[in-house]
Amino acid sequence: QLQLVESGGGLVQPGGSLRLSCAASGFAWNIYAIGWFRQAPGKEREGVSCISSSGGRTYYADSVKGRFTISRDNAKNTVYLQMNSLKPEDTAVYYCAVRRYYCSGVSSEYSYWGQGTQVTVSS
Repeated sequence: QLQLVESGGGLVQPGGSLRLSCAASGFAWNIYAIGWFRQAPGKEREGVSCISSSGGRTYYADSVKGRFTISRDNAKNTVYLQMNSLKPEDTAVYYCAVRRYYCSGVSSEYSYWGQGTQVTVSS
């Protein structure tokens, strides 16, 4: 059974850091690109970052470039999103999702999704 489980969310002050994890099981992890998306209350889901199946290509939304870093550990079937210099506008539920081989900014092209983890940036 395919499963994606996000963890690492929480409450952090502006300027702080969090590291999100997306752990996968039940499928051939190595052939999938992994994307992180987020959705804030009253807003559409938006792409945050993505890493290709090989880990050789990474992509970031303009709003997080220079602050977030995506990485993957294929031996652990886990993808990480290191988030630094967090801002209140980063507050959202963060989801990881999988797509065969290559990244895409279109959420409907991702096959499977985790349940999400809440990130709240507030003083």
